Amino acid sequence: MRQTEAVNLTNCDREPIHIPGSIQPHGCMMVCDGVGSVILQHSANLAEMLGLTSPVIGERLETVLGGDVAHTLRNALATSDDPARPALRHALRLASGPVMDIALHRNGEKVILEFEPASNDTDQPLEVARMLISRIRNVSSLDRLVQSATRLMYAMLGYDRVMVYRFEQDGSGKVISEYKRRDLESFRGQYFPAGDIPVQARALYIKNTIRVICDANYQRVPIVPELDEDNQPLDLSFAHLRSVSAIHCEYLRNMGVGASMSISIVVDGELWGLIACHHYSPKILSMPQRVAAETFGEFFSLHLSALRQKELHETASVARRSLDRFLQEASHHRDISLLLRGSLEAFSTMLPCDGVGLWLDGVWSSQGSTPPLEMIGELADEIGGLTGGKVWSTFQLSHAIPQSGISPDDACGVLAIPLSQRPKDYLFFFRKEVVQTLDWAGNPDKSYVTGPMGDRLTPRKSFAIWKETVRLQAQPWTDSDREIGEAIRAVLVEIVLHHNEMLAEERGKADVRQRMLNEELNHRVKNILSIIKALVGHPVESGRSLSDYVGSLKGRIQALAFAHDQVVRGGDGGSLLDLLEAELRPYMEGTRSVALEGPRVWLDSRAFSVMALVLHEMSTNAAKYGSLSVPGGRLDVRWKRLETGACELSWIESGGPAVKPPSRSGFGSVLIGRSIPYELEGAAEVSYPETGIEARFVVPSKHLHGDDDVTTIHIGDVEAAETERLETPHLAEKEFLLVEDQMLIAADVESMLAEHGINKVTTAPSVSEALRRLKGFTPDVAILDVNLGSGTSLPIAEELVRRGVPFIFATGYTDRSIIPANLTAPIVRKPYEAEALISAVTKLLETR
Repeated sequence: MRQTEAVNLTNCDREPIHIPGSIQPHGCMMVCDGVGSVILQHSANLAEMLGLTSPVIGERLETVLGGDVAHTLRNALATSDDPARPALRHALRLASGPVMDIALHRNGEKVILEFEPASNDTDQPLEVARMLISRIRNVSSLDRLVQSATRLMYAMLGYDRVMVYRFEQDGSGKVISEYKRRDLESFRGQYFPAGDIPVQARALYIKNTIRVICDANYQRVPIVPELDEDNQPLDLSFAHLRSVSAIHCEYLRNMGVGASMSISIVVDGELWGLIACHHYSPKILSMPQRVAAETFGEFFSLHLSALRQKELHETASVARRSLDRFLQEASHHRDISLLLRGSLEAFSTMLPCDGVGLWLDGVWSSQGSTPPLEMIGELADEIGGLTGGKVWSTFQLSHAIPQSGISPDDACGVLAIPLSQRPKDYLFFFRKEVVQTLDWAGNPDKSYVTGPMGDRLTPRKSFAIWKETVRLQAQPWTDSDREIGEAIRAVLVEIVLHHNEMLAEERGKADVRQRMLNEELNHRVKNILSIIKALVGHPVESGRSLSDYVGSLKGRIQALAFAHDQVVRGGDGGSLLDLLEAELRPYMEGTRSVALEGPRVWLDSRAFSVMALVLHEMSTNAAKYGSLSVPGGRLDVRWKRLETGACELSWIESGGPAVKPPSRSGFGSVLIGRSIPYELEGAAEVSYPETGIEARFVVPSKHLHGDDDVTTIHIGDVEAAETERLETPHLAEKEFLLVEDQMLIAADVESMLAEHGINKVTTAPSVSEALRRLKGFTPDVAILDVNLGSGTSLPIAEELVRRGVPFIFATGYTDRSIIPANLTAPIVRKPYEAEALISAVTKLLETR
């Protein structure tokens, strides 16, 4: 029996949770020598779980598990050299009969094998992880990232509550995002004391990034024997089955939690926070689910780190531009001291603060709210002894330097930037006191009493919100603030020490940038002038008036100007729909009808310019001679993607004057017939039936960007239609029922609805679950996926008809024969499009 120090109120942060001597009972464990041959230790439930009938200590692995299994496991072990990344083998049948999922890793001189009953999950973990990752890959803000993470983990794993828990500078944690069962109270915005997660637990969270507790009331399964031949306990730091602290299990029970899982969010080697999952009854997470969650968590950490770096870079870039202007101004000053003192206002705009001051050569200059002059010298001396020539900051000045005597009315936070290696001269940024009221999940000042585990730390039993007013501190300085401080320091030190050298280098860089810009501008101007030269240089057709020629030329140049403007603003081309609307908008009024229909297609810059000229000619001709020249005329423009990836556009005029083929070919006809084949290697065909001109144009795929296959239809007044789609505030108070068997699609629909202010959504994945939910409430409207895997949503629709609840069918199929005639309801096509869905719901409710 090992001798352990009693855990009491003074040393609970040193509880050896990595060597608990036991595991959780939803699996079993075997410990072998370093080469994975001889069994040294095992969990007490090994024989029962693996169906063994004889002792295994001292036996060889192949004797107990079978030769093929032992060979497979040794091969797997050879591929894993990081204990934090155990080798995994799914659904191996052991010699004793059971089929197990096995994880194995090497820790020191031992190999630890963990066995769990093979899961029946049909989803492949990497496929599930890949689908989850795809949902957050393009998220561009930290807030949206953490909100998406909780929603997706809730949908994938089925826990009752999923939270993102961020650690604050003082070690406490704050719930910044939450997705939960609707009947649970919310923890969002609440703080949890730093002591809730001890130091050694945080260290394990970095080593082993996923931790699962399947039952907060589990009975520990001991390791046999508890100590090895060297009288040492087994290190289970990287073991999934590791028993957790009894204190933590009691903590969970006090919250009413029956099972939990946490995924570490590690940024730059530091524990930034946790994705914490709670379930209010026991819940076993299978190995495939765990692998998918762990993979998602690692990508989430990387993406969060990238977004933080992006924010830091953008913030620093703004400051850098200000500093660049400062450098340019400094090039004209010989007195750097005078320049710095005259630039305090400019410095105050670079970093959020209430006041800024310069202590240089014993002279104090300040702006805004700062401490009095008589305290600055002593403050500079105190900070000089703390910084070592580096940027230093605190948001609790009275705690960091209590002897300073500075009133909180003047400053509670300071960020000090040394101007040289000598701790003498500083640029100070000050922040005033911010009085805050924090919502704690229970009193953070825990009372320490003898509890059910003896004389040791007893977890809180109450998690009711406890409010605390916090004084004597400012708004904390963020990583971005310190990044800006470092940028300012770098620039100021360079100015002071290397003034002339820096100016020469900056001038050289500016010259290079200017030359590159001049060359790019010259290239673009030459291209535009070449096209205009071709337009102007074409001879005027005989019999055509000069004013008519000038009007046509102006229209063509205007179309070219629009195309160029779109390319410049869009970076590389523009939308085909935008181009058509720009050309045809003047004719979308009165009794003439213009219909545009097709998927969203993005043309590159070259195709956009060519199509601008072609569509301008077609529009002008239609307005002068064709269907748009008379009341009642109609123009239908439809486009689609071909199997080759090319875009085919059809132009059909009807209801206009009778059409005859042209007797001669003018410049406009040349533009229409030859531009696309010549410039883009596409196709252009124009025919002249008596009912109206018909044309077909094909733009090759190499000139196109992504197509999301969402059809957009515009008829008549586009602006009015868009305004109508956006007016949805009346939906915010409506109760929605969403029936969708694909959890990721359901999560996407919930997100679409939330973006339109709709948050009262009850989601069900099956007919039985939906009917069970309907026992407790009646929605205002329902969205039903017609096909639900092995069945359909028709029984739900029948129940909604009986209650008089309006609903919408959603389907990815074109065949409507599956829907009975008595269940008439609007249909929206899958994949869902937000505008189409909201429009359908709005119209449905307006007809009630």
